[in-house]
Amino acid sequence: MGWIPCSGISDSKKKKKKKHPDHNQIRPSSAGSQKSTSGSSSTGREVPQSGGSDHNHIAAQTFSFRDLATATRNFRADCLLGEGGFGRVYKGCLENNKVVAIKQLDRNGLQGNREFLVEVLMLSLLHHPNLVNLIGYCADGDQRLLVYEYMPLGSLEDHLHDISLGQKQLDWNTRMKIAAGAAKGLEYLHDRASPPVIYRDLKCSNILLDEGYHPKLSDFGLAKLGPVGDNTHVSTRVMGTYGYCAPEYAMTGQLTLKSDVYSFGVVLLEIISGRKAIDNSKSAGEQNLVAWARPLFRDRKKFMQIADPTLQGQYPTRGLYQALAIAAMCVQEQPNLRPVIADVVTALSYLASQKYETDQAAHKAQLAPCTPPRAKRDGNNKKLNGVGHGSDRERTKKLS
Repeated sequence: MGWIPCSGISDSKKKKKKKHPDHNQIRPSSAGSQKSTSGSSSTGREVPQSGGSDHNHIAAQTFSFRDLATATRNFRADCLLGEGGFGRVYKGCLENNKVVAIKQLDRNGLQGNREFLVEVLMLSLLHHPNLVNLIGYCADGDQRLLVYEYMPLGSLEDHLHDISLGQKQLDWNTRMKIAAGAAKGLEYLHDRASPPVIYRDLKCSNILLDEGYHPKLSDFGLAKLGPVGDNTHVSTRVMGTYGYCAPEYAMTGQLTLKSDVYSFGVVLLEIISGRKAIDNSKSAGEQNLVAWARPLFRDRKKFMQIADPTLQGQYPTRGLYQALAIAAMCVQEQPNLRPVIADVVTALSYLASQKYETDQAAHKAQLAPCTPPRAKRDGNNKKLNGVGHGSDRERTKKLS
């Protein structure tokens, strides 16, 4: 999927993508303020700063084109990691033997100088364990390249939708770990950056995975500074990836932090279901993931239908219900009904901490000594089970 206006449709299947920036993108200035009023486009721009940071300079290293050509063995095909509308990404090795990912922008592609500058600024000034680290960049002549830390496990999309033969499926615990980590990265952009940053391009292909499936957000070319003060939104040209854009942003161009929350809800649904946000290979009623899932949210008995079949039932029932409740709240059509990302982080961090035991572990538990007869309380057990089901039922009602 490459970049497209949110109202369009994309059927390409690239692992990494870039999109056109809009004309009100961030500029390399450490002064000035962002002024956005309801219904008007923002004019000035501040450079975002990390919460608690006292620096606002570009710390990324500069490379010559020759340096990066050497690192990739002259951009050989066997070093190619992926490509999209922006150009290609290569695996390279710097002179200090550090392995990196090098993104070479196609001069005739979808990546522009402004978007290139936005990404350099964003990743130079914002640092968090769940954001990909920008090592440096090259701007020799008309060459534009970005040098990132190498993420050995690829993207979340690779593990959900582009699974190679013999590749291990993500288990429930790993999925919740990735979801919680991605939410923490988004929380940092919304709550710690000053002014807040709207990511605007959250999707599975932009969540990269380090060792141990540690997730990091990448590709910040579409990022925008969020509204400040009494302003409610930033008005901007609608850009993004079809299937992930919040409906109010797609219709009006009014961008808020809740627009990112909607996109995160779509990603969470993908993580739970294993389905793509948009899948034209499915029947008409199932091509749009959110539209397909919404009716199922209303009936707890149908929750199991949303779970990824490749999990083969290896997930906690209550954990599934809670994860779907979070996703359902995030993809509410009305932005004011969506939770703030900090609340999503709290809920997902709890789910990620509740490790699910596999069938093997459960089988071992069954082999443990039985509870002494005198400790059994059939009446109490029935009562407790009833309370548990009642709690789940009440949670489900809130989704409808």
